[in-house]
Amino acid sequence: MSIAHSIAELTDRFFYRANIRLKLFYAMLALIVVVIAAINGAGHYIFNRDFLGYLNEQAQQRMEDMVPRLEQAYREHGNWEFLRDNPRAWFELMKPAIVEHGGAVRASGPTFTPSDLTGATLRFSLLDARRQLVIGYPAVGPDARLSPLLQDDVIVGWVAQTPFESVIGSIDLRFQQSQFLAQIIIAVVAVMLAAFLVVRISGVLTRPLTRVARATHRLAGGDYAIRVEVESGDEVGMLAQDFNQLAMTLERNEKLRREFMADVSHELRTPLGILNGQLEALEDGVLQPDAQTLRSLKSEVEHLNKLVGDLYDLSLADAGALTYRRTDIDLAPLLRDSAAIYAERFSQRGMTLSCTLPAAMPVHADAARLQQLFNNLFENSLRYTDSGGRLQVHAQLLQQHWHLVFDDSEPGVPPEVMARLFERFFRVEASRNRASGGAGLGLAICRRIVDAHQGTIGATASPLGGLRVAVVLPARLDDEGDMA
Repeated sequence: MSIAHSIAELTDRFFYRANIRLKLFYAMLALIVVVIAAINGAGHYIFNRDFLGYLNEQAQQRMEDMVPRLEQAYREHGNWEFLRDNPRAWFELMKPAIVEHGGAVRASGPTFTPSDLTGATLRFSLLDARRQLVIGYPAVGPDARLSPLLQDDVIVGWVAQTPFESVIGSIDLRFQQSQFLAQIIIAVVAVMLAAFLVVRISGVLTRPLTRVARATHRLAGGDYAIRVEVESGDEVGMLAQDFNQLAMTLERNEKLRREFMADVSHELRTPLGILNGQLEALEDGVLQPDAQTLRSLKSEVEHLNKLVGDLYDLSLADAGALTYRRTDIDLAPLLRDSAAIYAERFSQRGMTLSCTLPAAMPVHADAARLQQLFNNLFENSLRYTDSGGRLQVHAQLLQQHWHLVFDDSEPGVPPEVMARLFERFFRVEASRNRASGGAGLGLAICRRIVDAHQGTIGATASPLGGLRVAVVLPARLDDEGDMA
C-alpha cells in the first residue's frame, strides 16, 4: 500500500468522523492556504523574472549606447592597448553620453565612478577581434550577450554583457532572502487571520444546522412539539422551515393516531357493552329470547359489522389498496336508484327527498364505489337532519365536470368545523346528534372515493339551513373532446 493511499485513507476516516463544523473549517482553511501559497509563489516568480529581465534590458540599452563610443575610441587609437589595464579610461567610455545643443556629444561627467543602480557597468567586458579579454568583467561565459565593434565593416572587437542571473552577489542574495522572508511572514499572518475568520464564519454557518440536528434527535425521540427558530431566508432557513413543518405534521399525525385509537375503542365498546349486557340478562333470565330481544341483538351486531366494514374500507383507501373497477357508466340512473332506496326511510321520518338530474350523466368510474358514495351521503343526511326536513339533490355539467350538490335542512354546521367534516370519527355533537349511532367514518370514506376518481368534495352552508355537500367528478368525453 502506497504512502499516498494511506494518507488518503486516513483523511477519509477523519472527515467521516469529524463534525460538519470541523470539516468546513479545514476545507476553507486549506483552500485559503493554497490560494495564499499560490499567490506568494507566483508573485515571487514573477518578481524575480521581471526584475531580472528589467535589469538585463537596461544593461542591453547601456551596451548599445557604448558601441559608437568604443568604435570612435578605436578609430582614434588604432587598437585596444590604451584600455588594457586602464579601468579609468574604460569607465569613462561606459558612462552615458549627453547630447548638447548643436548636436555635440560629451560624457556625462569627469569622474570615472559610474552611477549605475543596475550594476550593468560591472558586467560589461571588452573583447578583441579574436574574442580575447581586453578589460572588464573577466568571467565571460557562453550565455553572455555579444555586440560587434566595426571599423570599415571589419570586426575589431566585441562588447560582452554577462546576464544578471550569472553575477548575483551576496548583497543580492540577502535582498532575495529578505523578500522571501517577508512573503513568508505575510503568508503566516494572512493564514492566521483567515483561520480566525473561518472559525467565525463556520460557526455562523453551522450553528443553525447544529440546532436542526439537535431538534431532529429530540423529534426522533418522540418530542413532536419541538420547533427550530428560523433566522434567515437562505437554504438553511428553508431547512428549518421544512423541519418545523415536518414536526407539525408528525405532531398532528400522532394526535390523530391517539384520537383514532380512542374513537375506535369507544365505538367498539358501546355495542359490545350492549351485547354483553343483553347476553348476561338472557343468561340470568331477566330477558326472554323473544323476537324483540333477538332484533336488538341483531341490530347491535349489524352496527358492529358496519363499523368494522367502514374501518376496513378506510384503511384500504389510506393504503391505496381499495380496488376500483372503472367502466363507462351513466351516473343519472345510479343516483336515482340510490335515492329510491332511501326514499322510504326519508318518508318514515317525515322528510322529503327530491332529485333534479339531467337525462344522462356519462362518466368513467366504478359504479359500486359511487353507489357507496351516494349511500353514505344519503345516510349522513338522514341521520343528522331534523325530522320533517328535506334533502334536495341536483346536478349540472360545468367545464366538462359533473357538479352534484346535496342540500339538506337544519340543523347546520358551524363554519369553523366545516373543514374537519371529512376527517375520520369527526362529529359535530353539539348540533347534529348521533341518533342512530354513526361512527363518523362515512364522509371520510366519501373523500377517499372521490379522490380516487380525480374529483373533489367539499362542505359549505346550505341555503336550506343545513349542510351542502358538493361533489365534482370528471365527465366522460369522446375522442373529439365532446361529452360522450
